[in-house]
Amino acid sequence: MRSGGCYEIFLQLRSGQEICLEVRDVLLSISPVNESNIVPLGRLGRMTNNVIQTSGLTKRFGGLVAIDHMDLSVKTGEVFGFLGPNGAGKTTTVRILCGLMMPTSGRALVVGHDVVKEPEEVKQRIGYMPQAYGLYDDLTVEENLEFFGSVYRVPEDERRRRAVEILQLVRLEGFRKQFAGKLSGGMKRRLSLAVSLIHNPELLILDEPTAGIDPPLRRVFWQYFRQLNKLGVTFFINTHYMDEAELCDRLALISYGRLVSIGTPTELKRKAVGGERIELVTADLSRTETLLKDSGFVREIGVANGAVQLVVNEAASAIPRLTTLLGEHGVEVLQVKQLQPSLEDVFIKLVEDAGEIQRH
Repeated sequence: MRSGGCYEIFLQLRSGQEICLEVRDVLLSISPVNESNIVPLGRLGRMTNNVIQTSGLTKRFGGLVAIDHMDLSVKTGEVFGFLGPNGAGKTTTVRILCGLMMPTSGRALVVGHDVVKEPEEVKQRIGYMPQAYGLYDDLTVEENLEFFGSVYRVPEDERRRRAVEILQLVRLEGFRKQFAGKLSGGMKRRLSLAVSLIHNPELLILDEPTAGIDPPLRRVFWQYFRQLNKLGVTFFINTHYMDEAELCDRLALISYGRLVSIGTPTELKRKAVGGERIELVTADLSRTETLLKDSGFVREIGVANGAVQLVVNEAASAIPRLTTLLGEHGVEVLQVKQLQPSLEDVFIKLVEDAGEIQRH
């Protein structure tokens, strides 16, 4: 081991070539092989209910509180989104969960292991795709997979089989002999994903996996994620893209190191709005507002942009009731629709509300 947490590894490729690689900030344990620590391949779906569990997790850098007493749980088998602006503490959280950084206080369990007491066990059972490209340009696509598979102690025959399957999944099978340094930016991201999968992890932790790539390729990445999720892989995905957050099973919103809210996209929208929002266009807006104010099932109401806008507990059941009520009083309903708030609006509202609560 060299200084600064940097390792030199000597590797002999199948071609017979011997190379020396310098490794930094990678999820591996350079230690004598302990067979009891090797998690067998094909172990998907054999974890406890929560694949990630934190309690009071805190990280300080001097006077800066990067993570502030975070209590978080991620269920096995879900695609979990971690949403927040740049500087919110997302990457710091990820590095702690991966065992790459120690928390100041609090506790984090990942795949059933304590990240402070058992970081190597955590690293063996998760896949990590960092924000920054960290593969070896002077190795081919195939050799990168070979190298990382050997580091994770995947048996040689299994490594080769896994490499073929993964390269097909990420559509790089035609570039097996291409040097990684010659790949396009999008292909390098796909190779990073492939490398994170080589040891068949139970949990994939992805830090801004689609940052800086074109929207069409972002959609392709999410197709990969869903295919893998169907096979039993749990995902923890850092993102600041609102359209991607909508695709997650559940979301945690983070701002200035604090969890603002957790729930499905629909639950978060309901929480921000206080229910579900409906827009009505009628022949008599003033009378409509008066009638619905006294209906007993409208939580908020107002007139804006030539329509009555209201909030109810559940739009599906409220719409028939309000159209019937208005019809009984001779008010013609010209148009009715449910309004869907954007996740960006929801995030801003919940962050603002959390700020008000903290100030009081």
